[in-house]
Amino acid sequence: MQPTFVLVHGAFANSFSFAPLQAELGLLGHRSVAVDLPGHGFRATYARAYQAPQDLDALATVPGSIKGVTLADNAAHLIGILERAKQNGPVILVAHSRGGITATAAANARPDLIDRVVYVSAWCPVDLDVNDYYAEPEMAAVDASALGLALVGDPAELGLLRVNFRTADPAALAAYKAAFLADGTDEEFLTFLNTFQPDENLDVGTSADRAQAATWGRVPKTYVRLAGDASLPLAMQDRLIREGDALTPENPYDVRTLEGSHLKWLVDPAPAARVLGELAALTGRSA
Repeated sequence: MQPTFVLVHGAFANSFSFAPLQAELGLLGHRSVAVDLPGHGFRATYARAYQAPQDLDALATVPGSIKGVTLADNAAHLIGILERAKQNGPVILVAHSRGGITATAAANARPDLIDRVVYVSAWCPVDLDVNDYYAEPEMAAVDASALGLALVGDPAELGLLRVNFRTADPAALAAYKAAFLADGTDEEFLTFLNTFQPDENLDVGTSADRAQAATWGRVPKTYVRLAGDASLPLAMQDRLIREGDALTPENPYDVRTLEGSHLKWLVDPAPAARVLGELAALTGRSA
């Protein structure tokens, strides 16, 4: 039976970023659907103040549609999509970056809907809450304040995190390229940056949303390491793998590795599509 890939984006991203990967998967004969989490994609807020010439003072006060969106909202939305996809056969849930938190919450709640979960340099908290991992040695090289170089407004007042990705500030652009796509061209980087939306929700979950052995632990799982990732370093990816394996030693991660940065696998998706194709073959045979 042919599996359906359900693709979940990371912070400030949306389904648009998966278009090249979906094209490559389609050419290999695979079915896929890219998810827009609540407040993302065409439901995102793009204020006139965000357009050129920008009015950053006005942008700092414009309400955003993503305000109040919670991890529970994201998980419920994803579960609805998984229910529909499951009607057509096996489902492979693929999550990138912050999308791993939502994938984990969905697997905690409805493992019956997922035949395999694939984390591509994605967060799957086990021992700590996500924000607490940033204080750990594996994240020491990550400048968590880099987004602040183009931060707009007060997150506490807006009820969301807003970043001006249309900035022309050389320092901010250099920091973002180093973090996300150091191995890409300037043109690739700016193109990808223009797919980002300015707003992201604030809720990354609590200890109740960490991976749970009784449910999440029943789902076959793969971790695709991104060897050149500067925003979720390889050392942290490996730590998340170790923690997941310790939680469910009878169901360890199947581990794969791709070269490249946090976004390179989406800019040049052929290697990732081949890996996912291999997983589809495994899942189809076991369904």
